Amino acid sequence: VQLVESGGGAVQTGGSLRLSCAASGIAVDNFCMGWFRQAPGKGREAVAHIWTAYGVTYYADFVKGRFTISHDKVKNAVYLEMSNLQPEDSAMYYCATSYRGGDWESPLNYKYWGQGTQVTVS
Repeated sequence: VQLVESGGGAVQTGGSLRLSCAASGIAVDNFCMGWFRQAPGKGREAVAHIWTAYGVTYYADFVKGRFTISHDKVKNAVYLEMSNLQPEDSAMYYCATSYRGGDWESPLNYKYWGQGTQVTVS
């Protein structure tokens, strides 16, 4: 299983980015997928989660209304649309899969991770 994130970069406050997570070795339509982020000196925190089979989504309180998680079965990818970005959103963003159940916000409940893509907001 391989997850490859892309789409990060440097943006100004209030700007937007679209992160992509290309999956291989699994079909994203069969697995729950999550986005997490980690800023320097901080723990990895959950951002969003999608139950792809049913299109059910979950978001951390701090991103509701600003971020949208989605997936594309044909491209076998998951996306995170981010708008109205703030400096506190600066972090390395990771996608994860093979959710084991339980708290969707716990990194421990995901088996596979990508290498991350950096988002910097200034």
